[in-house]
Amino acid sequence: MNTQLMAGIPFLLLIVGALATRRIIEPAVISSVAAVAMLAGADFMTVYIEKMYQVLTDESFQLLVIVGTGFAGMSALLEKSGATLGFRRILEKFCKTRAATLFCTWLLGAVIFIDDYLNALAVSESMKGISDKMRIPREHLAYTVNCMGACVCVLLPVSSWAAFAVSCAAGHGMGMKEYLAAVPLMFYPIYAIIISLLLTAGKLPKLGTLKKAYDRAECGGPLLENSVKMPKDAKEPVKAASPRHFLLPMAALIVGMLAFGQNIIAGMLTGLAVMAVMLLLEKRMKLNDILDTFTAGASTIMPLLITMYVTFIMEAAVEEMGFMTYLTGLISRTFPAWSIPLIAFVSVASITFFAASFWSLIVIAFPIFLPMAVRMGVNPSLVIAAIMSGVALGSQACLYSDAIFMVAAGTDVPNDTQFKTALPYVLIGAAAAAVTYGAAGLWMQW
Repeated sequence: MNTQLMAGIPFLLLIVGALATRRIIEPAVISSVAAVAMLAGADFMTVYIEKMYQVLTDESFQLLVIVGTGFAGMSALLEKSGATLGFRRILEKFCKTRAATLFCTWLLGAVIFIDDYLNALAVSESMKGISDKMRIPREHLAYTVNCMGACVCVLLPVSSWAAFAVSCAAGHGMGMKEYLAAVPLMFYPIYAIIISLLLTAGKLPKLGTLKKAYDRAECGGPLLENSVKMPKDAKEPVKAASPRHFLLPMAALIVGMLAFGQNIIAGMLTGLAVMAVMLLLEKRMKLNDILDTFTAGASTIMPLLITMYVTFIMEAAVEEMGFMTYLTGLISRTFPAWSIPLIAFVSVASITFFAASFWSLIVIAFPIFLPMAVRMGVNPSLVIAAIMSGVALGSQACLYSDAIFMVAAGTDVPNDTQFKTALPYVLIGAAAAAVTYGAAGLWMQW
C-alpha cells in the first residue's frame, strides 16, 4: 500500500477514537504517538521531542495559544466584573422566546464578523446565560455559533480570512476585485448560514443529536451532557455592571484589530487595556484582582490547548510523511474544465476536514487551481469561491478544528458532540453546494 496514503491512519485513529470514547484529548495523544512512530520508527523519542519544539515555533499554534488564553481571561474579567451580566440583561429584553434567543445568537454571529475566534468566544459569552434560561440545549447554541464563524468571515472582505485570501491571490495577479466577485458564488457558507437561520426559525426539522438534545431538555434533563467543564452556578455572583463595560472593550477590540492591519492579537490587547482602565478608574476591581481573575480564566482553556498541541504534533508528522502531498496530487490531476469548481470544492473540503488545516490549505490550493482555471478558461472568481467554501466547510465540520475548540471553550460543548450535532446540516449544505458548483461549471462552459 502507498506509504503516503497510510500516513492518513493517525487521522482515522483520532476521528474514530473521539467518536467512540466521546473524548478528544486521549485519542489526540494516541494519534500523535502513532504518527511520530510511523515517521521515525526506533528514533521515536528524539523525533517526538523535535516535533514538540517545532509546534511551539509554529505561528498558527502560537496564535491559538495567545488568542485562546487571552479571550478566556477576558471572558473571566467580563463575567466577574458584572459586564457580561449587564449586557445580558439588555439582550434579555429582546429574547423573550426560544426563537428570539436563537435569532439573536444568529444575528450576533453575523455582526461580529472580523474574526472567527472573536465570533466564537464573544457570542458564546453573550448568549450562554440567556440560552440556558430559555431551556435551549447547549448543542443548538454551539451549532449556531460555529456555523456563523468561518462561514460569515469568508463572505465579508474586511475579515481576517478575506485579507489572507486576497494576499494569497495577489501572487497570481488577482486581488480584491476577484474576491468580491467570488463572494456571491461562495455557495456553501451561504447555504450554511441560511440553514442555520431556518433551523432557528423552526422551519427545518431537528435531526439526530440535536433532536435528542431537545427531547432531553423538554423532559427536564440537563441542557448539556458530558460538558467540557463543570457548568457555573446559575446564581448571579456579582452585581450587574453597565452594558458599556461589555460594549466598550468589544468596540476597542474591533477598532484595535482594524487599526493594526486586522491583527486579532492587537485587538485583544487593546480591548483588555480598555477594560482594565475602566475597572480601575471606576474602582470595580483592584489591579491584583484583575490579574488574578485573568490568569484564573486563562487556565480554564489549558486542557484544550494541550489537545491542540498534540494534534499539531500529529499533523506535522503526517505532513512530513507526505499525506498532504499525496492527496493534493491525487485530486489535482486533469479534469474536464466544467468540473474544476466542483473538484476544488470537494477536494479542499475533504482535505481540511481530515487535516484541520485551513489557511495553509488556501496557500496550497490557490497555486494549484487558479492557474488551472486560467489555463482552461474557467472563471477564477468561481474557483476562489469554491476553495473558500471548502475551507469554511472544513473549519465548521472538522472534529478537531481550531474553530470547534474555540466554540467548546465558549459553550462547554465537547468537540464530538458539536460534530454529531452539525453533521446532518453540514451534509445538506455540502450536497447543495456540490450540485451548484457542478451546475455553475456546466453553465459557464455551455
